[in-house]
Amino acid sequence: MTPGTVRSMLTSLLTPRYGAGEAAFIARIVVEDIFFSKTNPERTLTEAETHHFEQIKNRLVAGEPVQYVLGEADFFGLKFKVNPAVLIPRQETEELVFWVLEHLKTRVLEHPVLLDIGLGSGCIGITLKKKNPSLQLFGLEKSPAALAVAVENARLMLGESKGYNFREGNILDRSDWEQFPLLDVVVSNPPYIPHAEKNVMPEHVLAHEPALALFVENDEPLLFYRVIADFCLKRLRPGGTLFFECNEFNATEVADLLHQKNFREIELRTDLAGAPRMVKGMRAD
Repeated sequence: MTPGTVRSMLTSLLTPRYGAGEAAFIARIVVEDIFFSKTNPERTLTEAETHHFEQIKNRLVAGEPVQYVLGEADFFGLKFKVNPAVLIPRQETEELVFWVLEHLKTRVLEHPVLLDIGLGSGCIGITLKKKNPSLQLFGLEKSPAALAVAVENARLMLGESKGYNFREGNILDRSDWEQFPLLDVVVSNPPYIPHAEKNVMPEHVLAHEPALALFVENDEPLLFYRVIADFCLKRLRPGGTLFFECNEFNATEVADLLHQKNFREIELRTDLAGAPRMVKGMRAD
């Protein structure tokens, strides 16, 4: 099989599940990242590669996300190791990272101290550290399996640097709060989807991505936002800044919550699709 044959076959097989555009995108990832180098795009698959392709094809057709099948995901120009213990990094989260980087450029801090709450793959904190090496990075993750992925990604991308410290813990457990120093920035993409919204989510997300990182109880959809805001009133320096990724259906409520807790310079931003998805607030002096 040639690159054209592989791409055509995969696109055709995946279109009923994902639509033509997303199917073509997945097929391109498989062809370019796994089988065909750009220096020799016309070669055909070897027998071993054909067998490997059949395995990949079968998993994709069954609905497994391509990032889990290949074991990696692109994020902000970097490649992160991923598996079903962590959410697949998404474009909306890249926009959050860009906003935090913009903010850090405006602060005259020699070694800003930042905490990423709910590390997952580590894509937020590690990208921020990669782009801003002076950052002192802390991370908190409840899932031991997810924490292992974040630690591996940090080792691969940041080396054995002493500039990051990832810890297992639950932000809902206030006894975990005192383990962190005073912070300049807190960033979090917490669970924010009420269980009642499961019926509008893609089947491949529900079947494969970790529920722990996705869902909150219907009666308290802002639970993590409220608790993290309280945490910031204890551990964020006066003038320090909190960044959230939000559910587009309650982002305004998250901003209102920060108002109620006396944060200032609160800003709500939309993503590239025009949906309100990010909130920033500064702890009062």
